[in-house]
Amino acid sequence: MGKVAILTDSNSGITLAEAKDLGIYVMPMPFYIDEKLYYEEIDLSQDQFYEKLREPNCKITTSMPIVGDLIDKWEELLESYDEVVYIPMSSGLSSSCATAIALSDDYDGRVQVVNNQRVSVTQRLSVMEAIKLSQMGKSAEEIKNFLDETKFDSSIYITVGTLDYLKKGGRLTPAVAAIGTLLRIKPVLQIQGEKLDSFAKARTMKQAKQIMMDQIAKDMKERYNDPTGENTIISIAHTQESEAAEEFRQELLERFPGHDIIINPLSLSISCHIGPGSLAVTASVRHEFMK
Repeated sequence: MGKVAILTDSNSGITLAEAKDLGIYVMPMPFYIDEKLYYEEIDLSQDQFYEKLREPNCKITTSMPIVGDLIDKWEELLESYDEVVYIPMSSGLSSSCATAIALSDDYDGRVQVVNNQRVSVTQRLSVMEAIKLSQMGKSAEEIKNFLDETKFDSSIYITVGTLDYLKKGGRLTPAVAAIGTLLRIKPVLQIQGEKLDSFAKARTMKQAKQIMMDQIAKDMKERYNDPTGENTIISIAHTQESEAAEEFRQELLERFPGHDIIINPLSLSISCHIGPGSLAVTASVRHEFMK
């Protein structure tokens, strides 16, 4: 069994420094800001991104990794490794996954592209599982198949600080966004499978957090067959809301004691659609080999 390289993209929230410590590799995601190309963490920090995002006339668009960059990285890794497992963001949120799958056809199975429809902290979990499976001697194909087969063992619920960015990105009609702002509605969104979808409406942040906590408790019981939550991993993600995220962590610990709840910034590809001031909670199955 040959050596397997684990490659992901920066939508996972894994920094270049963390990747080095973990012995894996990260493709920095490209962004166009006022038509100028930037790469996440290379020449665009989280703070710089949000500073630009808050500018009223600034135009930020996400982009899939440049095809040449991705192929160059695969070729580079295949000089040192026998196989590559590539874990990009959800195919429902970007065309980059489908493009990578098409490109991998030229590599006779040596490059396996995972399509397990995850992003941010749930995508990070997939990477950690891939590392463990690789250490257990699994092949790139076996790792890819496991991650694809367990893609619905995770869910994300998000509440946003403002409706402005959803409106700007065409996710809401201007009329609905205007009514929502007027009534101070806090939508709760979900990623469960491919896309970012509407899930529920709340009137306050407190109510939104309650809805999200109730839903992950329901997922544990009904989807994961884990009513006690002992085999469920809970994580928090946020968009420049570290204090609110820590407060939410304490609330989650009261509801679900004994959990090691990590907090990470939400990936910039999601952040540019929902804006600053957002909070997310995720619930994912802890598989036996990760215990």
